Amino acid sequence: MLFVGLTGGVGAGKSTAAAALRELGAVVVDADAVAREVVAPGTPGLAAVVAEFGEGVLGADGALDRPALGRVVFGADAGSAQRRRALEAITHPLVLRRTEQLVAAAQAADPAAVVVHDIPLLVELRRTDRYHLVLAVVADEQVRLRRLVQGRGMAEDDARARLAAQAGDGARRAAADVLLDGSGDPQALAERLRVLWAERLVPYEEHLRRGQRAPRRDRPVLVAPDPGWAAAGERLVARVARAAGERALDVQHTGSTAVPGLLAKDCIDLQVVCADLPTALEVAADLRGAGLVAESGEWWDEPTSRRGQGDASYRRVPKGFAANADPGRLVNCHVRHAANPEVREVVAFRDALRADPHAREAYALLKRGLAAKHRTIDDYAAGKTDFIAEVLSRTP
Repeated sequence: MLFVGLTGGVGAGKSTAAAALRELGAVVVDADAVAREVVAPGTPGLAAVVAEFGEGVLGADGALDRPALGRVVFGADAGSAQRRRALEAITHPLVLRRTEQLVAAAQAADPAAVVVHDIPLLVELRRTDRYHLVLAVVADEQVRLRRLVQGRGMAEDDARARLAAQAGDGARRAAADVLLDGSGDPQALAERLRVLWAERLVPYEEHLRRGQRAPRRDRPVLVAPDPGWAAAGERLVARVARAAGERALDVQHTGSTAVPGLLAKDCIDLQVVCADLPTALEVAADLRGAGLVAESGEWWDEPTSRRGQGDASYRRVPKGFAANADPGRLVNCHVRHAANPEVREVVAFRDALRADPHAREAYALLKRGLAAKHRTIDDYAAGKTDFIAEVLSRTP
């Protein structure tokens, strides 16, 4: 099963996206529908809301008067934020529990399902690490305001308060693996999702279910520095840390994409540190919740500090390794035990490049030359070893 988070600010076009994904075959779990379900008449959730906010949030039929409650928790006065937190303390645990039940039921019914969690507050709740992929629908604030006022009949002040209460698009962009423009024609958004479904979501689910790495190039291809690499690294670190749990002593974004301004292969390198080798191998095999699958075969490090010292059995250190099932994001995840010298060296080299612009520029020039010269990743990597050793020799 592939678990996808779908989010977007109110009025951005998220509902259009959810409808398109449902039509394509996704199982959509609607957070708003679940939120209504857990406070339906006769539920403990509604009783708790009334106890907190009073009978004034009930309609004449005994059901929750959502506009009345909205005016309390999204108002302009200073106490609204506190009241909103009180409401969330009641409803969020109930919604989470019911969502988990629905997702589990979808997976039991179809292990190959693509389950989309349509959740407006995904960013605000800081739950991006729970999904294999996060899609965010974004639109200009004036477009969203017009949709709320003209399309939903909301008073402009209420609409502005609702927009202000949600995360900004900057936070959504940082949290999202895929950004979807919802400000234009709904058909254009639906077409973008059809392409995404066919080219990324369906293959991702299949690779994940089968335990297969997504196809990748065998030769080194360098690209210009991407400012989005840092946020992509943060998202993947969070997912891996959640999947590994307490077995991981440390999870970090390493490699060239972790160095701002450095050209690199478009690949996020991660390092996971575990207490011992058996745990490292176990974690590498258990990262499907983060969208990564363990690679078969034996994986070894030859730390720079051990070059030329003794025979190969001394120099080479075993490790775990997992790679991306997602065809849209290349990831190499190295899972090492804490005694492996490479644990320190990869972090020290990354930090040295971050701190020294001259070393960073020299490394970029070397990488360009090696990428032009070598046809395989292994030969390209081997050509960098002497430079890495020289930089490490200057680090404390």
